[in-house]
Parts: sequence; structure tokens; C-alpha cells
Amino acid sequence: MEQSTTLEKPVSAHRRRENRLLATLAKDKKAQFGLIVLGLFIFGAIFAPWLAPNDPNEMTLDMMVNISGTHPLGTDDLGRDLLSRILYGTRISLLIGFSTVIIALVVGVSLGITAGYFGGRLDFIIMRYIDLQWAFPNFIIAVYLVAVFGTGLFNIIAAISLAFIDDFARVARSMTLSIREEQYIDAARTLGFSDFRILFGHILPNTMPPIIVQATVSVSYAILGEASLSFLGLGVSADTPTWGLILADGRGFISQAWWLGVFPGLAIMLVVLSINFIGDWLRDALDVRQAM
Repeated sequence: MEQSTTLEKPVSAHRRRENRLLATLAKDKKAQFGLIVLGLFIFGAIFAPWLAPNDPNEMTLDMMVNISGTHPLGTDDLGRDLLSRILYGTRISLLIGFSTVIIALVVGVSLGITAGYFGGRLDFIIMRYIDLQWAFPNFIIAVYLVAVFGTGLFNIIAAISLAFIDDFARVARSMTLSIREEQYIDAARTLGFSDFRILFGHILPNTMPPIIVQATVSVSYAILGEASLSFLGLGVSADTPTWGLILADGRGFISQAWWLGVFPGLAIMLVVLSINFIGDWLRDALDVRQAM
């Protein structure tokens, strides 16, 4: 009987967290809006080949800088369909946004919990590197790395990922410093649990709520970073449609074709806004102090 009671505790805590997520979501209209909008963009990115009315790089020279029934969002200076380019650009932006944050989260959190748990010289070495990276803005680091290693999808993902490692490392370390003093960590040491098991079985799960919130913020910055790099000509490639590249290509025609700036800019704004709304919801739902 005692064994079943012990096993029920983590399950009930997990259910309480799920119930709180659903309860706060039911009251948060902005989070609902964010989930719907982000879901639509993800749907559009996945099914872009079927939803796009034209090939994103197909040029229609007799329809340059024009809006028509076959091109509802207009065309650019080369006659390429803007709706198709935005749909395909969604793929690149979301891919870079989520993949960079996943990589930065894995590396940064591993460094942070390692530094916070072991302390001493290891903590000093890791945090001096984090402090050095913290001294430079993330976008400057990304621009420098792309300038050194070149453009391309892999290099863009690697550059933005590296730029965000320090954010996750600092959050993970600060949480680990407080968690390692808890009684259940002392009990785990007394029972002879290995450091690896304590780190990834006990400390890591308890650091995840603020890390999840940090991840949503970082996704927004990663999408903006990719758009900024593409706008500066440091993006994936000139023949790959991205939101930043669409803005860069159309900046010389904004005065005569307003849609070249409005629609890709609106796509960036909606995705970033929806992710921020989701992040605010997760912050409130996972805040232990509000749950008490």
C-alpha cells in the first residue's frame, strides 16, 4: 500500500500542473489567439507546396509589381507571387526559430546545471565564458559568426544557437543553485545516487518551467534575428525565400508597391506576437508562487 501511495504523488503533481495550464489558458484570450495564429502558420509551413498558388521563384514578367486575382497579395519586382514566397518563407523562419532554440537550450542548460551543481573551478570556467558572451549583443555575435563561416541554413542555425547559449545557461545555473540545497537532493546523495542521476533526474525537471518561458522568448528573437540577417544579405541564400529577404528585395519598391513591405512585415509581427502571448501564458501557468 505504501508503494502505491509513493507512486501516486508525482502523477498527481503532474496532473495539477496540466490542470493549471488548461485553467489559465481558458481565461487567457491572448494565449488562445497566439496558439491559433501560430498553429495556422505551422500548418501553412507544413503544407506550403499544396497551399501556395505558384512556385515561389517563378517569374511572371507581365505581372511585375502588381496585384490581381491570381496574385491576391501581389507580386514583387520580378513577378514572383508574394503569397507563395511568404508561405515558403514561413518554413525557413519557423525551422530556424525552433531548431536554434532547441540546440541552445540543450547546450546552455547542460552548462548551467553543471556549473551550478558542481561549483568550484568548473563553475568559474563555465561562467567566465558565459560572462564573456553576455558582454556582446546576441545579434552582433550572430552577424560575426555568419561573416566568418559564411551564409547557408546550417551556418545560420549554428550562429543563432551559439548566440543564445548564455541566456539558457544563466537561467539554469540560477535555478540549480537553489535546488541543490533542497532536502530531497541531500536525501538522494545519502541514498548513493550518482551525480548524473541527480542532475538529470531531479534537478533538471525542476528547472524546466523558467527555461520553457525563456525558450518562447528566444524563439521570437531567433525569428527576428533570421529576418534581420536575411535583410542584410547574410541569410540562407539568395534563391531561398525568407521573410527578411522578401523585405530586402522589396525595399526599393515600397513607394509604388506597399504590399512588399506590409505583408511580410505583418507575418513576422503576427508570429512573434503570438509566441510572446504563449510565453506570457506559460510564465503565469508555471509560476509556483501563483499556484500556491
